Amino acid sequence: MKYTQLGRTGVKVSRLVLGTMNFGPQTDEADSHTIMDAALDAGINFFDTANVYGWGENKGRTESIIGNWFAKGGGRRDKTVIATKVYGNMAGDGEAWPNHDKLSALNIRRAVDASLKRLNTDHIDLYQFHHIDRSTPFEEIWQAIDVLVQQGKILYVGSSNFPGYKIAQANETAARRGGTIGLVSEQCLYNLAERRAEMEVIPAAQDYGLGVIPWSPLHGGLLGGVIKKEVQGGRRASGRAADTLKDPAARAQIQSYEDLLDKHGLEPGEVALAWLLTRPGVTGPIVGPRTADQLQSALRAVELELGEDLLAGLDEIFPGPGPSPEAFAW
Repeated sequence: MKYTQLGRTGVKVSRLVLGTMNFGPQTDEADSHTIMDAALDAGINFFDTANVYGWGENKGRTESIIGNWFAKGGGRRDKTVIATKVYGNMAGDGEAWPNHDKLSALNIRRAVDASLKRLNTDHIDLYQFHHIDRSTPFEEIWQAIDVLVQQGKILYVGSSNFPGYKIAQANETAARRGGTIGLVSEQCLYNLAERRAEMEVIPAAQDYGLGVIPWSPLHGGLLGGVIKKEVQGGRRASGRAADTLKDPAARAQIQSYEDLLDKHGLEPGEVALAWLLTRPGVTGPIVGPRTADQLQSALRAVELELGEDLLAGLDEIFPGPGPSPEAFAW
């Protein structure tokens, strides 16, 4: 496994991030533990989750699965950089209660204690704001975070799904307060088929020293060889991938992508991950395996070297927006 610094921090994290969103809803606890053991054995030390994972009446279930894995000992917690998120309402469906969501100081205090209990740990390495909160000023948010850092409950703070201007606003507020390190990472939707983050989010993250953690690196399976699997009678596209393939132009684009990689003898999913590892500012993409076999495929991407001709071909099929502001100005 290869490692890099998490943004401007001194923490070293693996170039692949283990996403745990499937743990509970699609992968049972025993298999989830097997996957986490395999990830750790392969050198993946960066695990990502959220307090709402488990969804519906089972919100928090994923954190509990991870906490039960930590409780097995064997150095599991000490070897893992654990990241979780706060924002969503943790009440049961239809039972939302005021102040049980978003980023008020009241909810942050309540949510971090609940996550610590479920995760069976005394601290969270990276505490991430799952979305922006337009109702809460950053002065209040940072005041709450400062207390948690002083208490030793969290070490670093990151954002998720933030636009560029909110990254700037958050870190400028932190700088004015003094003594607050501010955001050190941004988790955003970024992949070959969805490159809008290159316009503002990634430049802002780079300027402020945030590590970029792309989620949905295969764009809902669209970049994982979906047409080839369909032709071979494998798992059919669903969700975002199926909706996209209904558009003839989009289907032709994905077909061109798969044809290009077929000529090079490469697997689409592995190339999609490897491409992200070549992008400036990227710490590592989040991979969310449902099985141990899917994890092994992701691991191969770390060692995959993409030649200049292949990178140029990928840019031709999936052109990025170009530099900002030239892409939309002059």
